Amino acid sequence: MLDFVQQLVSGVALGCVYGLIALGFVLVYKATEVVNFAQGDLMMLGGFLAFTFIGMMGLNYWIGFAGAVAAMALFGMLAERVVVRPILGYPQFSIIMATIGLGYFLRSIAGMIWGTDDLKIETPFSQGVLRIGPLVLAYDKLSVIAATMILCTLLYLFFNKTTLGTAMRASSENMLAAYYMGIPVKRVVSIVWAISAAVATCAGVLLAPITFIHSNVGLVLGLKAFPAAVLGGFGSIPGAVVGGVLIGVIESMAGFYLAEGWKDVAPYIVLLAVLLLKPEGLFGLHVRKKV
Repeated sequence: MLDFVQQLVSGVALGCVYGLIALGFVLVYKATEVVNFAQGDLMMLGGFLAFTFIGMMGLNYWIGFAGAVAAMALFGMLAERVVVRPILGYPQFSIIMATIGLGYFLRSIAGMIWGTDDLKIETPFSQGVLRIGPLVLAYDKLSVIAATMILCTLLYLFFNKTTLGTAMRASSENMLAAYYMGIPVKRVVSIVWAISAAVATCAGVLLAPITFIHSNVGLVLGLKAFPAAVLGGFGSIPGAVVGGVLIGVIESMAGFYLAEGWKDVAPYIVLLAVLLLKPEGLFGLHVRKKV
């Protein structure tokens, strides 16, 4: 039973990281109907920036964390302006290939600047453990879960209680109607990309105590976060986080209880089974189609 609880907590913590990356997929898709396949690489770049601020420059953890998030938010706006906006209106395949190319570019730049070694960020939660009788839970995993809950709450309040959040929701529902109502759609889309990159950076920094950061980590986790977004329902923001947690838990349990090799396969088997029964995802939100 203790092993089950520890694997559950580990799976939820890893799933929270998947969920935050998946959240970026959903935010960008809802605002622009663009699937940003560079989302995992934005997480990787944010993690490297945080390592630079905290590990190399010696800044306080929280200051370095905030600096990395702010820098990546600006980079997200720049990426939208330079890579995506000029080709909006072209076939979706062109935009998808542009984001894939952006991912390759970011991985190459990261490899040239930070090298190919695995890097780790020391956090205030790296060493401690919580003991509940015989049960031992690492603070780093609990901190990931707590931070994800806080971040999701803040995003919920932002999108539902602020004027800018309402404008973003309006743009995601009908961009043309929002434009005619006086909403600055281009600026809103840039801010969505900024939020997406900032959330990805949070995922990268939270991931650092659990595993290492390297130039290909974004590709690996992005390939797991994308199915998480599909599993929860690609248009659903809560569904992205729930889908990430489910995939993380399934992966953790399969790695502990099943034979070697099932860890990476089991989440996709569950995904296929769910989509066969419920093609729109667990939260039942149908993907919008252009008429």
